[in-house]
Amino acid sequence: MDFIGKHILTLILFLPTVAAVVIFCLPKKRELLIKWVALLFSLFPLVLTIILWFWFQSDQAGFQFQEQAIWFPSIASTYHLGIDGISLPMVLLTTLLTPLALLASFSIKDRIKPYMILFLLLETGMLGVFIALDLLLFFVFWEIGLVPMYFLINQWGGDKRNYASLKFILYTMAGSLGLLLSIQLIGVVAGTFDLPQVMKVWNGLSGTLLGLPIGTVKAVAFWAFVVAFAIKVPVWPFHTWLPDAHTEAPTPGSMILAGVLLKLGAYGFLRLVLPLFPAEAKRFAGGLVFLAVMAIIFGAFAAFGQRDFKKLVAYSSINHMGFVVLGIAVGAAAAGTENAHLALNGAVLQMFNHGLSAAGMFFLVGVIYERAHTRNLDDFGGLFTLMPVFGGLLTFISMASLGLPGLNGFVSEFLVVRGSWPVFTIATALSMIGLLFTGAYILIALRKVLHGPVNNHWVGHLSEINMREILVLAPLMVLILAIGIWPAWILDLINKAVIMLY
Repeated sequence: MDFIGKHILTLILFLPTVAAVVIFCLPKKRELLIKWVALLFSLFPLVLTIILWFWFQSDQAGFQFQEQAIWFPSIASTYHLGIDGISLPMVLLTTLLTPLALLASFSIKDRIKPYMILFLLLETGMLGVFIALDLLLFFVFWEIGLVPMYFLINQWGGDKRNYASLKFILYTMAGSLGLLLSIQLIGVVAGTFDLPQVMKVWNGLSGTLLGLPIGTVKAVAFWAFVVAFAIKVPVWPFHTWLPDAHTEAPTPGSMILAGVLLKLGAYGFLRLVLPLFPAEAKRFAGGLVFLAVMAIIFGAFAAFGQRDFKKLVAYSSINHMGFVVLGIAVGAAAAGTENAHLALNGAVLQMFNHGLSAAGMFFLVGVIYERAHTRNLDDFGGLFTLMPVFGGLLTFISMASLGLPGLNGFVSEFLVVRGSWPVFTIATALSMIGLLFTGAYILIALRKVLHGPVNNHWVGHLSEINMREILVLAPLMVLILAIGIWPAWILDLINKAVIMLY
């Protein structure tokens, strides 16, 4: 137990990589064995994360369970891991959704071995971003997460997978270039890449740097960080890669893309932008609010206009993640106030909540597509009669996405709106347009798929959702309901971290 306690973050981080190595050594013809090995190994990080959750001391300031070792001494970069109340929910989300996505992947029939290896390597990349406390290490894991997702889309995606995967990698790597240059600048100036040390040195700089006023240099670095993270969230106008990637990705890939990968950008704002650039974040908070409101409104409008069910859910992610950016902008503009704390609580909780509901929605779209081989909403109709269990599950997850009181989405969006209203009243009022159209596009989608006259074409051709598929959804539904009814179990941890950090 002492070993586990001292190295629990390393175990959580690299057990998926160990599983990938084990699968690499298995015969590729043993497809069922490969699937089960991947699934069972993916449960170990989840179990360790649950243990970590109970060990975590939410009243303690700073990072906990830190591990630090020499990694790149010539440039003062170390293997430094740690978690706090902001990163722990994201680690839980990642370790929960990965085994669920792997269980959903049991329907994959082509090249199982490389598929499972890539998925497990992707988990390591995502986890590394959430627990790295060294800027260079953060960037390494940030890039590691791109490559497996590129190949998952490119090799197991739809008809336009080449275009979608190329667009995905180009957009995200374009943002990463500025991020890398800014990280290098900060590391050179601070004399270290260790994040806790960087915060002390970087925030205390004054005078000139590189022949320019320090404020100008920080503003340039600030916008390099913002663009990289805004592309990943994504917010308008950097969002165009997302619908294509989602539409062409295999269903489990879409679950992880929406459930976790989009959160990397928002986490970057919380972990790096607000602590490293408090003055610049406050100065340019109005710009962040503008981007957030445009994402909320245009994401909702775009989703409302879709007839492809998967594209509708993809655009809804832009809409919902806009509330995360709105909460972050309030935290930047009114740092240290009650309104900032409310909005940031809502932003972090919205990241977790959207991960649950978006993963569930993409999975259910995949369930119906696997049976009907179409995602056109106009092709369905009356499926509640033919697939009542599926209809009930789709309604439940859709209501969570809509923000129905009693389910998780309502809690987080309410907190963001409550915190942002006194600070950015007009912007918050405009964002309500997005909420209105969110209800409209979700209800229209439910009506077209589940209600109305039965499309006789599907009678006798559509089978009910099976037990494996229900098992994928069950943990998501339990957490959606648990947060909706009793949000304190997760919100208390988030709130204490937000108050101490911001």
